[in-house]
Amino acid sequence: MSLSTITALSPLDGRYASKLAALRPIMSEHGYMHRRVQVEVAWFIALSDAGFAEFKPLTTGARAYLLGLIKNFSEADAAAIKEIEKTTNHDVKAVEYWIKSKFEARPELEKASEFVHFACTSEDINNTSHALQLRSGRDQVVLPGLDRIVLKLREMAHAYADVPMLSRTHGQTASPTTVGKEMANVVMRLQTACERVAAVKIMGKMNGAVGNYNAHLSAWPDFDWEAFSKKVIETPEPLGLGLTFQPYSIQIEPHDYMAELFDAVARANTILIDLSRDIWGYVSLGYFKQRLKAGEIGSSTMPHKVNPIDFENAEGNLGLANALLKHLSEKLPISRWQRDLTDSTVLRNMGVALGYAALAYASLLTGLNKLELNEEALAEDLDASWEVLAEPIQTVMRRFGVQGAYEKLKEVTRGKTVTAEALHGLIYSLEIPQAEKDRLLAMTPGSYVGKAAELARRV
Repeated sequence: MSLSTITALSPLDGRYASKLAALRPIMSEHGYMHRRVQVEVAWFIALSDAGFAEFKPLTTGARAYLLGLIKNFSEADAAAIKEIEKTTNHDVKAVEYWIKSKFEARPELEKASEFVHFACTSEDINNTSHALQLRSGRDQVVLPGLDRIVLKLREMAHAYADVPMLSRTHGQTASPTTVGKEMANVVMRLQTACERVAAVKIMGKMNGAVGNYNAHLSAWPDFDWEAFSKKVIETPEPLGLGLTFQPYSIQIEPHDYMAELFDAVARANTILIDLSRDIWGYVSLGYFKQRLKAGEIGSSTMPHKVNPIDFENAEGNLGLANALLKHLSEKLPISRWQRDLTDSTVLRNMGVALGYAALAYASLLTGLNKLELNEEALAEDLDASWEVLAEPIQTVMRRFGVQGAYEKLKEVTRGKTVTAEALHGLIYSLEIPQAEKDRLLAMTPGSYVGKAAELARRV
């Protein structure tokens, strides 16, 4: 059976393949190979500039050619590396051999070929490659996906800032808010979560087999290899990697920053699960309608249905993403002694975790863009809930020292259908200033929204 979107084992490469085109070049095996080539080339060029008599600085032409290997890296190049790996049974060594094969008929590079992968352990290449993948995945896919949701929610917060909506705490009627204010709440939460995702320092180490520069110092004992490694890692691309230097490690980079990043993404996802469920509920209540799509079917037997499938898909895929992200963050910082191999296979699933998150972001945004506010349903719900005004009435009563204010309103309203007439009768009987009576009499469930509109517009 040939591999295609129909036969793919993972839905990310099958049913949803077209929706993850932006992530695939970054987090796939091809993306991993590409970054390994980048790291090897950056290390090689830096060694030529280190001042060693045995490795003179490369010419401008040689540098341009090497950087071209990175810039023009193709699927065919990745396939060629995988072909070499069939013999080596070692993926990093296959990358080294592929780079050396590109030196043929180039005497300057052929002469220096033994400086490819010089003094490096495989994990020097792997950890920095993973870091480059994660930085690109975060900056080019995850954060932009979250930012698009923030922008849409902010737009809704402003557009619906003044539209009153009945709140529900514990599933029961509660003090009204506005639709815009509820969107603003999520905007603020999500912005904070995005800041935390963006703030994680993506780290890398290049310090040898157990983190002590053993091999490096055996070749040049008096050279400051730690400073050299730091320079390669922190120098901006393309001559460096543009990462944050990790000075202490065993054979592998500790992965603590990865755990921090995955936890931060998971926190953002949790906020979006909360949002997806709430919007699903508002659709169920009729607060939102969904724009129809020509030819779309909601049910195989019930023609009337327009299901909130985008929010359901988002919730499901966010759950999958978080399950993987949790395992990644809990497992990766743990390695037996100076290293074991359990992180290697787990790390290959980073793209799967981010893929489910990216898929969810797209579904959620699609759903949000379909929503149409049903102000009539919102108004009807409020008009049937005059009991929510028990709160302001008893609060004003307490302001003017009316004894047992809370208890009196509880007796009149708790568990009962409350009418405007009944509340107005109570207000007329109160011994409070007339101006306060008039203010309470003018109040409706739809007008009792506090600062909700102001807060929504301010976000």
